[in-house]
Amino acid sequence: MKFIVSSAPLLRQLQAIGGVLNSNNPLPILDNFLFDIVKNTLYISASDLETTMTTSLPVEAKKDGKVAVPAKILLDTLKTFPEQPLTFTIDEKTNGIEISSDYGKYKLTGFDGEEFPKVPPLTGTSSVEFAPDVLLQVINKTLFATGNDELRPVMSGVFCQLGKTEITFVATDAHKLVRYIRKGNSSAKDTSFILPRKPLTLLKNILPGVEGIVKIDYNENNAFFTVGNTSLICRLIDGRYPNYEAVIPTENPNKLTVDRSAFLNSVRRVSIFSNKTTHQVRLKIAGSELQISAEDLDFSNEANERLACQYSGEDMEIGFNARFLTDMLSNLESDEVSLEMSLPNRAGILVPSTQNGKGTEDILMLVMPVMLNN
Repeated sequence: MKFIVSSAPLLRQLQAIGGVLNSNNPLPILDNFLFDIVKNTLYISASDLETTMTTSLPVEAKKDGKVAVPAKILLDTLKTFPEQPLTFTIDEKTNGIEISSDYGKYKLTGFDGEEFPKVPPLTGTSSVEFAPDVLLQVINKTLFATGNDELRPVMSGVFCQLGKTEITFVATDAHKLVRYIRKGNSSAKDTSFILPRKPLTLLKNILPGVEGIVKIDYNENNAFFTVGNTSLICRLIDGRYPNYEAVIPTENPNKLTVDRSAFLNSVRRVSIFSNKTTHQVRLKIAGSELQISAEDLDFSNEANERLACQYSGEDMEIGFNARFLTDMLSNLESDEVSLEMSLPNRAGILVPSTQNGKGTEDILMLVMPVMLNN
């Protein structure tokens, strides 16, 4: 088996799907890319058993065939080449691979392509479609709030609730929560599933610059994404997502409205002086002034800033983890944000003061307070 391929497009495609590869794989074959040639098209796959990603590019080949190629050595070699045609010659008996370039020849040992895990057939699927920029927006707005507690796997993914008029995406790690509702995108039937973090991170890297429509086919066990000439199939997280509606407080009489970027920059600066374990910043709100302070008693570090704001409600002091606040403020896009609160020991609700997207999106972020050490 022999084929000729251009080095730069090959490297681009391998890098696009290379994020699937794990450093410690349960099966040695998963340290390889699967090369599968069908009618002058090279299909390249990478898998970790849970997620499989496949992309394609045109090649010159007289014969179809498949081989598993060691991923690390191939990527490291291709990174050193300028753009040029490469000839791959594969011995079908030994799976030995010889790559010929303008500089010379390189030999490596491949493996039988038939040993590579097969993608499960998708049966009984439903589908939903997104514009690439919309799906990218959804991922950017929710992924940062997912948890990484191995004992609670359901919270390590993004919960998708599909309805006939809108789709709701929820992510939480029990300290912060994001609920993102997308109107206009809909599903033929009401359903829900939990998408793992890893495939969403991979999609986040390939969605920019993609044209057309992203199609998601799903059933009870798997979701299959089609993005341009790349496809990704992942196993859904099994389990029941917590009742997120129950933790969103509805009565929040104290409402603070402030310039988002000024608030974000202030929290970033002040948090440098906060305790390195708790990252606690204190918000003291009275009248039309917001005071942001932090201190680290171990090192006698202290910072204090004042911001003009609009506030209605009782004077209040509340503490938050600065990392959570900066994550949330960075992922909101409006000029001003509103922080709605009830008590210093109850969750705060952060929303854009004006929702974007002509009413197509509705975003709410919840952050749990931290105990103030007076």
